[in-house]
Amino acid sequence: MADGRRIWLTGASSGIGAQMAEELLISGARLALTARTIAPLKALSDRFPGQVLLVPGDLTDIAQVREISKRIAQAWGALDTVILNAGTCEYVDVREFDSALIERVVRTNLLANCYCIESALPLLRAGSRPYLVGVVSSVTYWALPRAQAYGASKAGLRYLLESLRIDLAQEGIDVTLVSPGFVDTPLTENNDFPMPMRWSAIKAAQHICQRLKKRPLEIAFPTLFIVTLRLLANLPKRLQVALGKRLARNSDGKPS
Repeated sequence: MADGRRIWLTGASSGIGAQMAEELLISGARLALTARTIAPLKALSDRFPGQVLLVPGDLTDIAQVREISKRIAQAWGALDTVILNAGTCEYVDVREFDSALIERVVRTNLLANCYCIESALPLLRAGSRPYLVGVVSSVTYWALPRAQAYGASKAGLRYLLESLRIDLAQEGIDVTLVSPGFVDTPLTENNDFPMPMRWSAIKAAQHICQRLKKRPLEIAFPTLFIVTLRLLANLPKRLQVALGKRLARNSDGKPS
């Protein structure tokens, strides 16, 4: 992931994305950085002159995504790696089920990534050892209370990328899924429930960047957390529901 590789990184202004940008720039990569907030991207550009291409924008707007890809094509001609990291999370209150909330989350976590893939694939095909990376979530291993919007959008992204992996293999485009557990980010700092085995964004970014060098099928962490979720997912469904109910919250917002 070094030696001047041309990388498009989305969601680069905070959290795991910002820390990954730092790691990759230190390694010598050239980064096209996208986020809606430009100030953190500009700060990286100032610190790493000549390595950063600023391509801010709203990825839920397909016209903006296509303009971003045009700017990358004009500047570099191709991409070697695309890291789809941008995402959001909103929790569902089933007492007042809001389909607009679901739509917002799906638009950001699934559709926006589809727009990016559409624009990125021609650039990857023109690149060197093309590589597509998508950040999904460990929540897709086991259904959790209130996570209907987030989990459904990330599960959709997981299936999309795993299916693309099969079709892109004949073109030599590798696909890696990243499945983090709980990580300290601006998104998770508002969570009102325990987050076991939580990692810092720096630790998560270093872990991801180190393992991307080997192009694995998936990077899932922390290991114990992932193993636990997978074991829970293999329990009988009625037992899964019973365990999930213990995690759910009653009308006072407290654990049941």
